[in-house]
Amino acid sequence: MGKVTGFMEFERLEEGYEAVEKRVKNYKEFVIGLNADQAKIQGARCMDCGTPFCNSGCPVNNIIPDFNDLVYRGDWRSAIDVLHSTNNFPEFTGRVCPAPCEAACTLNVNDDAVGIKSIEHAIIDRAWAEGWVKPQPPKAKSGKKVAVVGSGPAGLAAAQQLARAGHDVTVFEKNSRIGGLLRYGIPDFKMEKSHIDRRIEQMKAEGVTFRTGVLVGAMPEGSKVTNDAKETVSAEKLKGEFDAVLLTGGSETSRDLPVPGRDLDGVYFAMEFLPMQNKVVAGDKLKGQIMATGKHVIVIGGGDTGSDCVGTSNRHGAASVTQFEVMPMPPEQEYKPLVWPYWPTRLRTSSSHEEGCTREFAIATKEFVGSKGKLTGLKTVHVEWQGGRMVEVPGTEKEYKADLVLLAMGFTAPVATVLDAFGVDRDARGNAKASTDFDGGYRTNVDKVFAAGDMRRGQSLVVWAIREGRQAARSVDESLMGRSDLPR
Repeated sequence: MGKVTGFMEFERLEEGYEAVEKRVKNYKEFVIGLNADQAKIQGARCMDCGTPFCNSGCPVNNIIPDFNDLVYRGDWRSAIDVLHSTNNFPEFTGRVCPAPCEAACTLNVNDDAVGIKSIEHAIIDRAWAEGWVKPQPPKAKSGKKVAVVGSGPAGLAAAQQLARAGHDVTVFEKNSRIGGLLRYGIPDFKMEKSHIDRRIEQMKAEGVTFRTGVLVGAMPEGSKVTNDAKETVSAEKLKGEFDAVLLTGGSETSRDLPVPGRDLDGVYFAMEFLPMQNKVVAGDKLKGQIMATGKHVIVIGGGDTGSDCVGTSNRHGAASVTQFEVMPMPPEQEYKPLVWPYWPTRLRTSSSHEEGCTREFAIATKEFVGSKGKLTGLKTVHVEWQGGRMVEVPGTEKEYKADLVLLAMGFTAPVATVLDAFGVDRDARGNAKASTDFDGGYRTNVDKVFAAGDMRRGQSLVVWAIREGRQAARSVDESLMGRSDLPR
């Protein structure tokens, strides 16, 4: 633990933000991380709580009390070793994870949780600055070849683990750059892509081969999924050339809103809008980029993707931004004795909301309206939830002006043709059917084919993808070698 009485002496200290008027003028990260002294104070707040619920609250089971204590004692070098022992990419999670570990913090029962995420962020940034993050090539090669399909957090975590176990790993990505939804779904102002690039260089030095612009299987006709593929590889070819195939693609089929007027020009999926801006920031030249400049923008969907659309629209210079959520507004503060240590439902205001956004709750879209094929507005009605059913409230109909509507209502399933190409069974939600228990080990019904991440569990967090990638890597290693020293 940190200081014995630290949790009584020190208050939680949040990371800072650059001023709104400055940060909305660019796409750079704007979070001001804790300095060494501030991180030490946060580490000192960690209690000797006996059962560290933060460990189980964290999907990768980070050994949180240990690295908190090490930061408090100034042993940053050991802190990064402890952090890396459970998490391949803490620079990703330290930026974009919602921190379920903090919801589970014992101090959070009746006080403010330890700033675990900010400490993690400080540790990994210090480690990169000090040159402590180095390639870890295997001591011996196994002679086995593994194909990883998809280069998001699950695929990257699995590839790194398998390469360190001595296997020849090739990662296949349909887009022109590695990173999956880390690259194309998360705006640069939340996570600059240089963090991905330096991990790729580390992994190349560890023996991982990356093949971009390669589509495995086929893409459905008319698909809205981002795709720069210039080459197609069949599932049979991969199964023939590799000793194991691990499917780690994202859950990329966006949930649609099939109401009248859906086909009007001006209604788009969030994942048509966001990847374009990320590509422009990366230096790509695009034709017909979807822009919010000078437009009245309505974002339908109250989650992280919707928040990312809000932040990007503000940087485009939208005339106004409104976000719709069909669920009622949650309480500003949860009743901790009831929900702790689980993830609570409460009102969450993101940095993008603070930059300018009107939020509407318990509202449903009835129709998109337009003129000459172009969107001009939409019609809504307020709703109530009765016995799990959504009921319209009479007399609450309203029409909103809108030049651009972004659908950010989540994702329903991975691209089905990838699973179909391999003959992988799907569960009731359309995801790859593969058990995570010790007997199942992320195996699908197809010999040599495994599945992990969003492709197996559905839309989820980056930290869950890393967990699944690491666990699937162990299962693949075990199937190839009969045993594995990789952590599960």
